Formats: sequence, C-alpha cells, structure tokens
Amino acid sequence: MAQERMIIAPRLPQAQHLARYKVADLALDTNPYTSHTTASDALWNDCPLVGLCGETFAARVSGSILTACGLPDLITYSLADYEALAFRLATDRAALDSVRRRVAAAKQSAPLFDSERFARDLETIYSSLLNGRARE
Repeated sequence: MAQERMIIAPRLPQAQHLARYKVADLALDTNPYTSHTTASDALWNDCPLVGLCGETFAARVSGSILTACGLPDLITYSLADYEALAFRLATDRAALDSVRRRVAAAKQSAPLFDSERFARDLETIYSSLLNGRARE
C-alpha cells in the first residue's frame, strides 16, 4: 500500500469531519480502546470499519457496533487478523466495494440505524419499570 494513501487528518468542526468519511476507503479501529462514536460515525457515513476486539468493555465496543449492523465479519480478534483484513480491503477493490454496499444496505434495516425503534423500545422498558414499581 502506498504511504500517501494513509492520511492523518487535522481536527475540524464536526460537520466537516463527518464529511471526510464519504471519501475515506476504510476506517481502522483503535487498540486497546476501540472506537465508540467514531465507529458509529464511520458506518453512518457508509465507511466500512475494521474492528479489533479485546477482552475489556472498552476493547469490545466496536465489535458490538459492527454486530448491531449485521457486519460481524468485519470484527477481528487478533492483531494479525486485523492487519490481514485491513490489507485485503485496502488492496482488493471488489471486496471493499462489496463491504461498502453492505454497510449502506444495513442502514435500511440494522438496529444501529433505527433510532426511532431504539427510542420506542427504551420507552417501553422505562414504562414497564415504572408500572412494576407502581404495583409494589
């Protein structure tokens, strides 16, 4: 991979920062503290993310996010697998394009992208908790 393809971007206002995902080929997870909002931001903007899960909560968030998108094949559990997947997607345009299409399609049905359903489900949980306490 050509070194000039790796870009470390400067800090920008949020809207400009998020717009950069539209031109990025791939988002790479961090280790040992995995991407949290960054993972969601990338996926919301149709940018595939290669996740690297560890043993702690903070090291497993990106895996949960990718699972909620129906993209568990983008989760890795070792540095060697992480590097291999990132390299494959960076060098195999057909594979990357396929993953990009799956990320875009997930926005139509995956739980991560259904904020209204999440709010309704959370309201239902709160209501059941309140109703349960009211009976005590």
